[in-house]
Amino acid sequence: MERAVILGAGFGGLELATALSETLGDEVDVALIDENDAFVFGYSKLDVMFGRTTLDAVRLPYRDIAKPGVRFLRETITAIDPQARRVTTDAGVHEADVLIVALGADYDLDATPGLAEAGNEFYSLAGAESLAEMLPGFSRGRAIVGVCGTPFKCPPAPSEAALLLHDYLSARGVRDACEISFVIPFGTPVPPSPDTSKALVAAFAERGIAFVPGRRVTSLDAGRSVAVLDDGSEMPFDLFLGVPKHRAPDVVIASGMTEDGYVPVSSSTLETRYPGVYAIGDVATVGVPKAGVFAEGAARVVAASLVATVRGSEPPGAYGGRGSCYVEFGGGRVGRVDVDFLSGPKPTGIFREPSATLVHEKQHFGSSRRARWFGR
Repeated sequence: MERAVILGAGFGGLELATALSETLGDEVDVALIDENDAFVFGYSKLDVMFGRTTLDAVRLPYRDIAKPGVRFLRETITAIDPQARRVTTDAGVHEADVLIVALGADYDLDATPGLAEAGNEFYSLAGAESLAEMLPGFSRGRAIVGVCGTPFKCPPAPSEAALLLHDYLSARGVRDACEISFVIPFGTPVPPSPDTSKALVAAFAERGIAFVPGRRVTSLDAGRSVAVLDDGSEMPFDLFLGVPKHRAPDVVIASGMTEDGYVPVSSSTLETRYPGVYAIGDVATVGVPKAGVFAEGAARVVAASLVATVRGSEPPGAYGGRGSCYVEFGGGRVGRVDVDFLSGPKPTGIFREPSATLVHEKQHFGSSRRARWFGR
């Protein structure tokens, strides 16, 4: 292996490039390609949306990446040929000995009629910024946090949005004039962890947030300001905060790598059906949630496998599908759920009660990765 091309500089791409550089340095040429100029932690979008920070304050510019053997290329990918391991961008063609697809999942607003016109999504940076300008004008009426499709990134995030919206409206003194409802296709907020789900449902009840499980938002009617659910029922709203349906990026679908919208991979090695081609993170179907910590774990397995190939050493163990997700409960409290998806007969999750200690732990989670990936 002389040339590794990594598509996407999110959790998976950044960790993979860093791990290869740490171990192999200039022994391998790593091209890390992304069309964006900066990385933003997903959880920072909620902070931006509720005015707790600004986008400029949480952006980590890719130009700060300085690692032996790694080149960051800000380019837009226009075609992927997995059989030839060839990538075409708006700047040229890249040939790879090993190709790793880590392009994440895109948002399909058109899949939910009316969402773009009548609602607001908070999963993109643009959506979070738009809501940061809009929320100060919401002082009375009915707010819905609604999920429009599964799977979606960071499963606890919609629950967090509902709880933080309660805090936001309470701080402004208008909570009593507002209703908050939360609609999710799952039967519980965090299915792998009954204890986490129980704690969240209790938090909703304590704050007067109407929890509507097992239902998906299929469309919005702008003229009547109602959300239509998958059972045909309707919920009126004055403010809709949506989680749009997700899918693999168009360029990945066009490559022929996908099945049912995502790239199937070996759950042990993250390899695709194409030799020398891997897929990690939200773009892949591997049996774990679409969350950064799982992309990071998958990247470590791929990195260890590639290092073993270069060094002629033993390959690493199988990807374990384990990770921890922090959950904002509002009121300055953060909980944690430790989940294991692949090592047992079924997924399991252990809940850690919200505490000030976990607030600091979440902060360290971000700062440690910022230092590791960006040196700052």
